[in-house]
Amino acid sequence: MQSAQHREPAKDPTMEAVERFNQAFNRHDVDAVMAAMTEDCVFENTFPPPDGERFEGQAAVRAFWEAFFLSSPGAVFEVEELFATGDRCVVRWRYRWAPDVEGTPGHIRGVDLFRVRDGKVAEKLSYVKG
Repeated sequence: MQSAQHREPAKDPTMEAVERFNQAFNRHDVDAVMAAMTEDCVFENTFPPPDGERFEGQAAVRAFWEAFFLSSPGAVFEVEELFATGDRCVVRWRYRWAPDVEGTPGHIRGVDLFRVRDGKVAEKLSYVKG
């Protein structure tokens, strides 16, 4: 029997669901992103200000991700901090994109508020700084 100090800590199911979503997202794998989301999923984008746009259900959310990945092929989200409690998860992130026409790369920082149900992302509400 292993002592308590050598045991692998139990994974939080909410964090695992969000990490699975984030990994698929950074691969730009729309099928895997959608497999990580519930049928009745909700996504609130950061744009347009001030409140962003809301997408509800698999078809609407999928259409958004497909267009987003097509328009941002080199984009990646870097997790700065991730924590969960119950069915909620907060991810503080940095979104980096490839150099623009002038050759300048860019980034923006923000926060996602996730709600997880039955091991899948049910809600992803996104907010940005500035």
